[in-house]
This record gives sequence, structure tokens and C-alpha cells, in this order.
Amino acid sequence: MSQDDVLARYAAHVGYSAEDLTHIPPGDPRARHIGRLARAALRYSIQAQVVAARHCNSGYQMGDSFLLDVDGNFIAKHCPKRLCVYLMSQLVLPVALINERLSEGLEPSAIHFTREVNCPDVGVECLGYGQVRLKVAVVPRQHGQAKP
Repeated sequence: MSQDDVLARYAAHVGYSAEDLTHIPPGDPRARHIGRLARAALRYSIQAQVVAARHCNSGYQMGDSFLLDVDGNFIAKHCPKRLCVYLMSQLVLPVALINERLSEGLEPSAIHFTREVNCPDVGVECLGYGQVRLKVAVVPRQHGQAKP
């Protein structure tokens, strides 16, 4: 698929007008990013799995997992019913790093930092309420997941 085809498909997906597309000229890194992520979306998902949980108000327990597409969208049928804004906000950096690695054609799992993230609540022992830690990983896309 040519770069123009990829951009046209993306434009249709997000509602870009022809004028909007003029802001992504040939050779723009965003065009490469869009194309590579579209290809990666067919192969990968991002999983955030609870590896530690104590006193979580949302009820998360060890083993719970959240599945996202490579663009960072939660796949609702593969997530707990409740999404805690405090914990989910911690996924911004690892998802962005994975996204960047995919768009540069690099091994997506080879991030050095934020392979695990913590809920910003410090736990009852430290004047908070609870605590949850997630392990973030790139996983092969499962059959039946939402398509890009």
C-alpha cells in the first residue's frame, strides 16, 4: 500500500478533509508513523497486567489485565468493567514509547523504562488508600480483537 493510500485510509478513519491532509506533506514523519502503526496493528496489542494490588478501590486484583490496540485505545471486551483514571493515566508514557518504537520499525518490547507502572496512590501505610502495579508488554494480537 502506498503512502498516499495509507494517508487516505487514515483520513477517512479520523475525518480529515483534503485541506487537513495538506498538513502532512510527503516525507513527513507522521505519514511514516501512520503507515507503520497500521501494519503493526494487525500483529500486536498492548497488555497491561496487574502484578500487585492491595486495597484497590476499583477492585483490581493480581492477574487482571487491560488490552489496548497499538494506538492506545482500550479494547473494552478485554478489560475490567471499571477503568480507574488514576491508574490508566500511568499508561501514557509506556504506550507512547511502544508507539514510537513501532513507528520506527524497532522491537516494540525493548523499552527500558516504564515496563511497570504504579498507581499514584501510595497505599494506606503512606497516608494513601491502596496501591496497584501494572506490567506493560507488547503481545501478539489475539483473534477476535477489534480491527483497526
